[in-house]
Amino acid sequence: MLNTMADDLHILFLPFLSPGHIIPMVDLARLFAGKGIKATVVITTGNVPLVKPTVDLANTDASLRHPIQLLALRLPCSEAGIPEGYENLAAFPNPDDLFRFVAATDRLEPSFSLLLKTHRPDCVVVDFFYPWATRVAQEASVPSLLFSGSNFFSSAVIKILQVGELIQGDLETERLIEVPGLPQKIHLKLSNLPDTVLHPKEFSHRMAESLHRIHGTVVNSFYELERDYVDRAPNLRDLRFWFVGPVSLQNRGMDTKMVRGSGDAASGSADHFLSWLETKRPRSVLYVCFGSMARFTATQLREIARGLEASDRPFIWVVRNAGEISEWQPEGFENRVVGGGKGMLVQGWAPQLLILNHEAVGGFVTHCGWNSCLEAIAAGVPVITWPLFAEQFLNEKLLVDVHRMGISIGVISNCDKAEERTVVNGEQLKEAVDELMGSGEEAEERRKRARELGQTARRAMEEGGSSQEAMTCLIDELIRLKTVGLMCRENEDEVK
Repeated sequence: MLNTMADDLHILFLPFLSPGHIIPMVDLARLFAGKGIKATVVITTGNVPLVKPTVDLANTDASLRHPIQLLALRLPCSEAGIPEGYENLAAFPNPDDLFRFVAATDRLEPSFSLLLKTHRPDCVVVDFFYPWATRVAQEASVPSLLFSGSNFFSSAVIKILQVGELIQGDLETERLIEVPGLPQKIHLKLSNLPDTVLHPKEFSHRMAESLHRIHGTVVNSFYELERDYVDRAPNLRDLRFWFVGPVSLQNRGMDTKMVRGSGDAASGSADHFLSWLETKRPRSVLYVCFGSMARFTATQLREIARGLEASDRPFIWVVRNAGEISEWQPEGFENRVVGGGKGMLVQGWAPQLLILNHEAVGGFVTHCGWNSCLEAIAAGVPVITWPLFAEQFLNEKLLVDVHRMGISIGVISNCDKAEERTVVNGEQLKEAVDELMGSGEEAEERRKRARELGQTARRAMEEGGSSQEAMTCLIDELIRLKTVGLMCRENEDEVK
């Protein structure tokens, strides 16, 4: 009965225009499509080439009753004061451009409103960077769900600090505080928090206001990972959460064939990476990647190179937004390390899921973006955490302090601008790599915990797992909403 009724549901997905938001939202659309639901991803024309290959490949799945559709909206770049064709946040070199770009995406509101009236979906799943979308959906009498591309833990910590009035007045940002009311002892400095939390802007208030209009939140996480925080959350009965992740798990095969919405040019085929990894011993390779938005100074890049060479372990290092290599690469590094087969330097895209799930990979240096965190968890790979901005420092706490599957590189201040960050020297990186990938008892325990978390994540996405059960409950709820809506419209017609 569920499959038959689900077949009549139509959901629109509206991701924010950034790789870290587009990729999991498209994965979520594919997850719904696999349940027999009509899924349509709404994107701008400039982002269609980034998304279409993934959607086309997903649509080769013979089990899909409805192919995933793409709808393109025009982003009025020139009217919004951004360069024509710059329709993805990854194209902007300056972190200060975030809110300018967000303001530009506000101009999608009229065309999205018209789209809702034209297509009459049963639900819209929206990104939190579109606070206007929930209002537009409400005006069109379409239920809206918020897609949380982050985790429950970070939101819970921020809420506790706000309710406890620890983020008020003259902030002592370097004072170490213990977050009250948590099952584990979590210490942090207010400097770990994003500036939007410490100093809320008008946009932050708009996002908070939009939460009152949503029907619930779909979370890219799994219940077992955050059970302690979900179960202890106050007033949770008044809120609806569905933990349906890790949504990336369904794409491990796809990642060997294509770029999944990164927008970067491929740096060699998947076979190229596989061939190199096959020459390495199990758990000997370190994977280093800081996501699509991270930028570093030439000095910091040089220190990373020094640390990787000093660690004397094979590595794959994904370097983006790095300018000319000659400006930061240590003299002879290319010949000694890359040319000698000790390391692979990747400028552009690397198939992260394939790499993390290869038996040769034993560690991951990550910026703690939530997509990367979840992919490491699902692969059972321990991590070195190097957070930069946004909620990444809180994600670090979840990995290092709560689940103890990683070690911190020691960065303490949340900072968007590369030039203002304290440089992590090569020796610090070497010591962290030695600790993570060494043979001591603590390292073995860390690896064991990572493997067990990975097994739990995979079980959550299997039939009967917690995430699959949450999907069933969510679809049941959407069917109920549609049924109630139809009954209301029929009653209105009778009155007329």
